[in-house]
Amino acid sequence: MLLASNHLASLDTVIIPTSASRPVQFLIKSSYFTGSGVLGRVKRWFFTSIGGVPVYRATGRDARDALDAGSSILRAGSVFAVFPEGSRSRDGKLHEGHGGAAWMARDTGAAVVPVGLIGTGTVKPLSHLLPGRPRLEVRFGEPLDLADLDGVPDGKARREITERMMAAIARLSGQERSGSVNATSRD
Repeated sequence: MLLASNHLASLDTVIIPTSASRPVQFLIKSSYFTGSGVLGRVKRWFFTSIGGVPVYRATGRDARDALDAGSSILRAGSVFAVFPEGSRSRDGKLHEGHGGAAWMARDTGAAVVPVGLIGTGTVKPLSHLLPGRPRLEVRFGEPLDLADLDGVPDGKARREITERMMAAIARLSGQERSGSVNATSRD
């Protein structure tokens, strides 16, 4: 199963696995695995222990390696989560999805389940201890029906899968769609 979610905060990589009924693995930027000192070791241990798969954003080959890792996880029958926007939305809008999630879905035949996260972008450290704390919500949608795309050329099918994912995520999260690629997707 491939979970495709909006991305509002670093907390999202913890919220999804703790809300899912099965263990979830996902892509995390590689810098969380390469830090030095005590903090670097703690981050590396933490993100490895919750199923993080490092993604290097320097070259196209690095991105392909990350997609291949995700496809391997899906073929093994595990749950893999992605943020099709590429990175956190800093303006709160839902940005256009990149095609990697659709490529993995098409490559593996995995069921695609949209996820809408609400409120994670407003959470501050220790805010859960305060009265009137922000409400966090994780909405898992129904698997997308992609059967009508059998026999459709790959490029066209991937674009359509990506559009269906983003439309479903928008419905679940209530976010306004920006109509553009996330400007921060390379950070």
